[in-house]
Amino acid sequence: MKHILALDQGTTSSRAIVFAEDGSVRAQAQQEFRQIFPHPGWVEHDPEEIWATQLGVARRALAMAGLKAADIAAIGIANQRETTLLWERKSGQPVHNAIVWQDRRTADACASLKRRGKTETVRSSTGLVLDPYFSATKLAWLLDSIPGLRLHAERGELAFGTVDSWLAWKLSGGALHITDVSNASRTMLFDIHAGDWDARLLALFRIPRELLPRVVPSSRVYGETAKKLFGAPIPIAGIGGDQQAALFGQACHSAGMAKNTYGTGCFMLLHTGAKAMPSKHGLLTTRCAQHGAKAQYALEGGVFIGGAVVQWLRDGLGFIRASHEVEALAASVEDSGGVYLVPAFAGLGAPHWDAYARGTMLGLTRGTTRAHIARAALEAIAYQSAEVLHSMQKDAGIRLKELRVDGGAAANDTLMQFQADILGVPVLRPKGLETTALGAAYLAGLATGVWKDSAAIGRQWAVGRRFEPNMSRSEAQARLAGWTRALQRSKSWAER
Repeated sequence: MKHILALDQGTTSSRAIVFAEDGSVRAQAQQEFRQIFPHPGWVEHDPEEIWATQLGVARRALAMAGLKAADIAAIGIANQRETTLLWERKSGQPVHNAIVWQDRRTADACASLKRRGKTETVRSSTGLVLDPYFSATKLAWLLDSIPGLRLHAERGELAFGTVDSWLAWKLSGGALHITDVSNASRTMLFDIHAGDWDARLLALFRIPRELLPRVVPSSRVYGETAKKLFGAPIPIAGIGGDQQAALFGQACHSAGMAKNTYGTGCFMLLHTGAKAMPSKHGLLTTRCAQHGAKAQYALEGGVFIGGAVVQWLRDGLGFIRASHEVEALAASVEDSGGVYLVPAFAGLGAPHWDAYARGTMLGLTRGTTRAHIARAALEAIAYQSAEVLHSMQKDAGIRLKELRVDGGAAANDTLMQFQADILGVPVLRPKGLETTALGAAYLAGLATGVWKDSAAIGRQWAVGRRFEPNMSRSEAQARLAGWTRALQRSKSWAER
């Protein structure tokens, strides 16, 4: 039986999973790493820690599976997107911590560009909104804030990349400086229609082209790992931004299919086929992971704080000792007792795009307990995802018949049932929740002949549990109205 090693580099942890050709998990390993908060609204990672944890779990997963490098057909990479890294080409040393996708330090720069009328310039080429979420202003900040860095960049001495680029560079011993189309489409520098870096946007953000990686399809043999890493070279053959990888892993390969991933944030994607559909309701148009010659597109809505609100309950408030304990705590009360929690800790993403929003909790009474707050936290995840779905249906002009879900928080039955209730459509949870890593494995396996085509992949997808909506639509609408009232109070809170 053939095997694929999938590297799933996320916002709070690095994971590695060994998949067999039937899609089953042979072994997996995971390790969390530090979250660095230098100032309010700033979020950073240590690039070397990202690499060390990712390499460590990859080696551990292989050992747990009892496999050697020669037993692995290929490596596939899925990664947190938009997070921005810059390193020296000669030494491979990072010049600064990675600036994470959640980081808000460039909010004022984005606001200035909006005032200059650049919103449509960005949207028409990239399908994105002008927001600190994306890589361009983060990269510009690095070049402008570190003395002498811009000169080194113009000389071609530095390399920029999102996390996939960093991992490909490190895995290949510096031989590969690449990014796939799905990750490139999240930088705010890539023309999703032409399939190349946009010279106008490079000029707008003052980004030297010499910094940029080569853009490649998501499924192709790009090169191989340095021999010393695993004892023998392994082909590197698949790359996908985590959300596009999850869409692929959920077998949403054709127009009209949608998935929602409940990770650190929540990200819903609707496949729109060969058509790049512009959004009129605060969503993004993005490139899907590319297998084959033709470009494929999706509408996307991203919620910045999804499962991260549970981490906040655990680490910030000490309500629980482990994340999985939140379900029992939340389920110990019938409802949130009128409490609404808006977890705008890093601003609001789709469909609001308010970088100045901040977390808000309303409806507290003397009878409010930790359980009510925990339930309000879970409900906030569902409310935010419902907003995205409603915008998606307006843009696409269709009503979804079902929503496929994945990610760590999708294992929470209380959350999934409330999601189905609020949406009014069935929520389908697959047997395997590791669809992000599985999508990366599929991309790598297609390039190396482990799977014949996407149809073979589609046949492996299976429902684990189906959640049917039980709440009346009138009650759902009343609860959503309460959410909207709370949401309005969180907006523009940090605006100067």
